[in-house]
Amino acid sequence: MSRKARNIKDLQRRQPSRSPYDRVLIVCEGGKTEPNYFRALTLALRLNTANIEVDGSSGSSPRSVVIYAKKRYNEDLKQNGSGNGFDRVYCVFDQDEHPTYSEALSLIRTDQNNIFYGITSVPCFEFWLLLHFTFTTRPIARTGERSPGDVTKDELKKFLPMYEKGDKDIYTKIKEYTDIAIQRAYKANEAASKVNTNNPSTLVHTLVEYLRRLMHKYSPTI
Repeated sequence: MSRKARNIKDLQRRQPSRSPYDRVLIVCEGGKTEPNYFRALTLALRLNTANIEVDGSSGSSPRSVVIYAKKRYNEDLKQNGSGNGFDRVYCVFDQDEHPTYSEALSLIRTDQNNIFYGITSVPCFEFWLLLHFTFTTRPIARTGERSPGDVTKDELKKFLPMYEKGDKDIYTKIKEYTDIAIQRAYKANEAASKVNTNNPSTLVHTLVEYLRRLMHKYSPTI
C-alpha cells in the first residue's frame, strides 16, 4: 500500500477534530421534532458536530431528560477526563401536563457549576414553532380531551397543516422566520412574567441565540 493510501485510511479512522469553542450537549425529549430541529440548526450554522451533540435518546418526561443528561455528562467526563467534558448541557423539555416538570427544574438547580440549563416550553416545543407565524400571549389550556400541548399543535397546524411530531424538515420550513420568532419569544415571556405566570412561554430562543453567537464568533466566513 502506498504512503498516500495509508494516510487516507488513517484520516478515515480518526475522530472528527473539535473546534476551539464550547463542547455542548443538547438532550431532548423522546419525540423526534426537537432533535431534528437542533441537528438541522447546527448544520445550517456550520457548527462543528464534534462540538455540538444533539441527543434524543432520553425518555419523554422532563425528569428523564435531566437524569439522562446528567448520566451522559458524567460518562463523558470519565471517558475524556476532567477539563475535557461538556462545557454546557442543555435539557430541552415541555411542561404540558407532565407531573415531573417541577422536579426536573429542581434537579437542574442542584448544578452548582452552571453547566446545566433548562430549555423549557409551556405548554410545549410547538409554542416556539408557533411563534414563527403568529404572536399570542393567550394562556393555552386543556380543551376536552385535548391537552395543552395538543391544543398548541392544533394551532400550529393552521400554519403548517402537514405538521406531525417527528417532522424531519421542520427547521427548513420555518428558518426564514427565526428572527421574528426570537423577538416574539421575548415579548411572550415578558407578558407572562407581568401577570405571574409561565403560560405561554419558551426558552428555546435563548439556545438558538447561543448557537448563533458561536457561529459568529468562530466562523471565518462571517
